[in-house]
Amino acid sequence: MKITTHTTNALQLSRLTSLPLLVMLFAISTLAFAGGYSKPVKNDIVETATSAGNFGTLLTAVQVAGLEETLKGDGPFTLFAPTDEAFAQIPKDQLNALLKDKEALTKVLTYHVVAGKVTARDVVKLDSAKTVEGQSIAISSQDGVKVNDANVIKADIMASNGVIHVIDKVIIPN
Repeated sequence: MKITTHTTNALQLSRLTSLPLLVMLFAISTLAFAGGYSKPVKNDIVETATSAGNFGTLLTAVQVAGLEETLKGDGPFTLFAPTDEAFAQIPKDQLNALLKDKEALTKVLTYHVVAGKVTARDVVKLDSAKTVEGQSIAISSQDGVKVNDANVIKADIMASNGVIHVIDKVIIPN
């Protein structure tokens, strides 16, 4: 009987020492699934936009302007990224002319970039932000988030060197 009691006590003790470990593992897995824990992001802004699949025109423009290496750099950057559909709103002859004018194209593209990592939580607290181009963009969080006259349709796409917010229009500097 003593052996059985000793074995039972040892089994109960091992269950008790395993309990904190199980609780800790459960907490970690819950946080991971709830978004409280995330893996480090490996892809830069250009790689992230490429893998998204709906930024072909933007990526072509970035290459033509010679800004690809910049957007692959350390950053951090915040990119308000127009989709292919946003670029399709520009008449084809105007878009082609823009793609042939590197200076004007660079001005338009850098107007979509803010230095630093500005997440959705930060954006809604702002009424403007200075762009890499030098001018400020207007930001409004009434009736959804707007950057100038473009709607933010998806926010906080994280990249290793910043964040992308998807917009539904190409914004043009003055």
